[in-house]
Amino acid sequence: MEKKRLWVFGVFCLLTLMNVSYATLSPSGVNYEVVALMAIKERSKGPKKCYGQLGFIFCGSFWRMVTCTPDRSVSALGLPSQNLSGTLSSAIGNLSNLQSVTLQNNAIVGPITAAIGKLQKLQTLDLSGNVFSGQLPSSLGDLKNLNFLRLNNNSLTGTVPESLSEVGGLTLVDVSYNNLSGPLPKLSARTFRIIGNPLLCGQNSANNCSNIYPEPLSFAPDGFTDQPSSSDKTHHLAVALGTSLGAAFLVILVVVLLIWWRYRKNQQIFFDVNADQYDPEVCLGHLRRYTFKELRAATDHFNAKNILGMGGYGIVYKGLLNDGTTVAVKKLKDSNTFGGEIQFQTEVETISLAVHRNLLRLWGFCSTENERLLVYPYMVNGSVASRLKEQIQGRPVLDWMRRKSIALGTARGLLYLHEQCDPKIIHRDVKAANILLDEDFEAVVGDFGLAKLLDHRDSHVTTAVRGTVGHIAPEYLSTGQSSEKTDVFGFGILLLELITGQKALDFGRAANQKGVMLDWVKKLHQEGKLNLMVDKALKNDFDRVELQEMVQVALLCTQFNPSYRPKMSEVLRMLEGEGLVERWEASQSVETPRFRGLEGIPQRYSDYIEESSLVVEAMELSGPR
Repeated sequence: MEKKRLWVFGVFCLLTLMNVSYATLSPSGVNYEVVALMAIKERSKGPKKCYGQLGFIFCGSFWRMVTCTPDRSVSALGLPSQNLSGTLSSAIGNLSNLQSVTLQNNAIVGPITAAIGKLQKLQTLDLSGNVFSGQLPSSLGDLKNLNFLRLNNNSLTGTVPESLSEVGGLTLVDVSYNNLSGPLPKLSARTFRIIGNPLLCGQNSANNCSNIYPEPLSFAPDGFTDQPSSSDKTHHLAVALGTSLGAAFLVILVVVLLIWWRYRKNQQIFFDVNADQYDPEVCLGHLRRYTFKELRAATDHFNAKNILGMGGYGIVYKGLLNDGTTVAVKKLKDSNTFGGEIQFQTEVETISLAVHRNLLRLWGFCSTENERLLVYPYMVNGSVASRLKEQIQGRPVLDWMRRKSIALGTARGLLYLHEQCDPKIIHRDVKAANILLDEDFEAVVGDFGLAKLLDHRDSHVTTAVRGTVGHIAPEYLSTGQSSEKTDVFGFGILLLELITGQKALDFGRAANQKGVMLDWVKKLHQEGKLNLMVDKALKNDFDRVELQEMVQVALLCTQFNPSYRPKMSEVLRMLEGEGLVERWEASQSVETPRFRGLEGIPQRYSDYIEESSLVVEAMELSGPR
């Protein structure tokens, strides 16, 4: 029999032990948000089992999926892919400070409660991949701050409520693969997905139901795109005229485009041109477009004293905006490789759609003819690489518990990029320098999506390998082909860095060796001497069982054959104690064949690096924000 999930109990205990904000208390002392969370827990069920004397602390950190504001109000509820069932309680309407609800890829049934319309601050609502039924509540139109609405892959019926047309800030609306019918409202969304609804896009429908509408479309009451009716004779005449005038039209179009391009080029903003004429209010969804002058002032003219890090993607500066907000400004190098303005904006918007507590969120951007800049929040605790060797009063800043938490947070972030983000994103350079730490030392994956931004003209085969020696998967270094398994290899090396307290690239330099950390760990594991690989700064203050598990997960992630490496969803479950024993035993009972493309290449990683003819920059791609 399934046990009810304990993450809400964790929030209840946490709020009870802390000073709860008086804004959430009724005159009788009842905390409405706690009551609402308890009601949601009662209506949802999940299979997760938890152990330990303090279940809400050791329960796979489920309560941490509830994000709170500094005044202890619930601001985000995120439980994607957790096998939840039951119904969505109407008590969710009492969480008045919610900004994000992500419950996709579960098995929640019943109607979408109309109480969802009470969440006036809601920006992201993702209920896709469930079994919701019934009609869409018209109260969705009350969500005036809504940016992203995903309701695809459910069993919803009825019409898309006309009230949604009153929400002016929509970026994406996805109602595909349901059983919707009737007329469609005119929405402000840049992307409106309706494919997979037979009554909207059936075989007998004349609608132009492509998967993504880049601009808002207007639909007639019968579901067809508005256009004037015409007889067959008029239609044939139009075709004949179009054919005869086609060549002339193409010539005129080329001339017009050439004139437009020259005009745009002459109007482009340069370094010292009057930047005050540039409109800062141009936005992509929730992204802000900054002026170059604004970012130049924030970084004190990109002063070298404000540099936080530099590497293959560019230089990161610390900046202070006019409103007092501290930011990290990444000045991308090789701006001529980004393609045109539209291509750059499309890629930036794709990156901005990846929203997760363990991913570094993109705040804004700046684009001129000579410069491309990205603006991120500033991470006060820097990167894992910068903190790995730091000590306070003789004790490491990153103790064993924090290192295990960093491994789990990084795994969750990569899992979102690989399996829950649409479109999926391959990082290509997972390492300690690209894992940032917030004020609570929670892992935040940075620099994701930038490799694709730089290689926008390529497919899955890149013109240059991007990454850091010691972290690059063998097949990527050999063929230039990257996949999710490329990131899994890098994550395995990151685990070894957390265990040993050393960078993979720096390991063994005193002995004139190169890239041998992986081979050294394999040797110690075979000899049963795991204690010798643990960071000496920990002074034996670590969990032996967790050490054994982390080393085994790292070795599974760094197998030479990418098809034998686990997916990030499997990696996360193994780090949480599920399925590791079976996976490890299976890996030991099968002889790993050579991966195609690696024939004749040594299977020791150090020998592989030495014999590789590729030249890869071993650079820190990002520093602390």
